[in-house]
Amino acid sequence: MTITGSNFIDSNWVPANSGKVFERRNPADDSDLIGTFPDSDTVDVQNAVDALDKAAPEWAATPPERRAAILEAAADHLAAHADTLVEELIREEGKTRAEASMEVSRTPMNLRFYAGEAHRATGTVYPGGGPTTVYTVREPIGIVGAITPWNFPLNIPSRKLGPALAAGNTVLFKPSEITPLMGQRLVEALLAGGLPPGAIALVQGDGKAGAAMVGDERVAAVTFTGSTEVGRAIHRGIGPERRVQLEMGGKNPVVVLADADIDAAAALIVKGAFGLSGQACTGTSRVIAVDEIHDALLDKVVTRTEALTVGTGSDRGVSMGPLASEAQLDKYLEYVAIGIDGGARLVCGGERIGGLFVRPTVFADTTPGMRLLTDEIFGPVLAFQRATSFDEALVLANDTAFGLCASIVTKNLPDAHRFIAGSRTGLVKVNQPTTGMAMNAPFGGYKQSSTQTFKEQAGPTLMQFYQSEKTVYLSPQA
Repeated sequence: MTITGSNFIDSNWVPANSGKVFERRNPADDSDLIGTFPDSDTVDVQNAVDALDKAAPEWAATPPERRAAILEAAADHLAAHADTLVEELIREEGKTRAEASMEVSRTPMNLRFYAGEAHRATGTVYPGGGPTTVYTVREPIGIVGAITPWNFPLNIPSRKLGPALAAGNTVLFKPSEITPLMGQRLVEALLAGGLPPGAIALVQGDGKAGAAMVGDERVAAVTFTGSTEVGRAIHRGIGPERRVQLEMGGKNPVVVLADADIDAAAALIVKGAFGLSGQACTGTSRVIAVDEIHDALLDKVVTRTEALTVGTGSDRGVSMGPLASEAQLDKYLEYVAIGIDGGARLVCGGERIGGLFVRPTVFADTTPGMRLLTDEIFGPVLAFQRATSFDEALVLANDTAFGLCASIVTKNLPDAHRFIAGSRTGLVKVNQPTTGMAMNAPFGGYKQSSTQTFKEQAGPTLMQFYQSEKTVYLSPQA
C-alpha cells in the first residue's frame, strides 16, 4: 500500500506549503514505494511554531495527571497496533523482524515511563531568614524542537517527545526523511491518546526543515540525535540563550582480555557489530584483543560473521537486513576501499550483493590512525586491533575523538573495574555488547559523542532539560 503522508500543523494534516513531496522506498525492494511525504521548508516550520506558540499556555496549564493519562493512552494505542507497526518498520527502514519487534514493544514502555515523570515535576524548599520561605518551582520551558534519526524511528523520538510533553511543553517534531512514516505513526498515536492537537506539530523533510527549526528563536530548546557534524551545526545555531541536547556519533570498542571466554566474546561482538546492519550509534566498530587470544578470537568472529544470513527483514531466519539508503551503501563501499587502500587486511565481507544488501565485513591488521579506527562508518564494518597488555588496550580504546560506549570481556573483576575507571566514555559495559540499553538508566556520551549538558532517556537530569527553574522568595506583608 502506498501512503500519502502529511505534516501536522495547527491541528490539521496538511501538505507542504510549497506542494513539494519526496518519496520513501523500501530499502529491501526499490520497486516498493512506501509513500510520498511533504518536503517542508522554512514556511512550514514558521507556521508550525506560530501554532505551537498559541497553544503553549493551555497545554502548560494542563494538570500533570492528565498529561500522564494521555501518554499512557498513546502507549495503549501503539501496543494495540503493534503487528502493523512491525510490518511497516521492516518495510520502511529494513530492520529484521526481531529488531522491529523489539523497537515496537519498547516504545510504549518508554511513554509509560515518561507518564510517571509528569507527576514528579517538584521543586525544593530552602531554609530562609525569618519568616521568608525560599523555594523553587519547575515550569515548562516552552516549545521543544525534536530532530530524530532513522535507525530507531519510534524508540528515540518517544524518548524525546515523551518527557517534553510530560513537562508541559509543546513540541515541534522533525523525524528523519528516511523514516517519515514512523514519525507520522507516533504523532497519530499521541493524538489518539487524547493529546490536544495544538500541543504538537509534525514537519516532514530534510535538513532545511531542521535548520529552520533551529533558526527560529521561539523554539526554546532543541534535542537532537544524529551525526556529530550536524550536531555541531545545531549547537552553533542555537547560541547561548537557548537550550540544546545533542547525542551524536560513536566509535565503540570491545576490549577482550586473555582470560575471557572467547566464544562468548565472539558472540557479543558479532551481535554488537552487525545488529541493525551496523547502523547504531552504540554499535561495535572496533575489537581490541590482547596477543594471547587475538588470532583465535578473530577466527571465531569471522566464522560467526560468515554464518549470518543477509536478506529481507520479513523473511524467516534473516540475521541482517539491507542498509537504509543509497547514501549508507556509498559510505560502506567507500570505507571498504579506504581500509584496503590503507593497508588493513580484509578478512571477510566487503562486497555489495545486490540492491542495498552487503556482506558484514571484518578487517584485521589495523594500526592507530587508520580511518577504519577513527571515522564513524555507521555500517557493518568491524576492525580488529592487537594489544600487548591491558594498559595498551585501554589506551587504544580511548584513542578516538568519540566517547559514547565501550565494553570489556574478562573474568577478572579488578581489570573490569580498572577499565570502568579508565574508559573515557559515557557508557561502559562489562561482558555485554556495546548495544542495548536499559530504558530507566541515563544515556549519553563523552567527547564528540555528546554535549553532556543533560542526560537523555532517564536519570535525575532528564526532566531538567525540558523545564525552567524559578526561585521564589515569599514573605508575609507586615
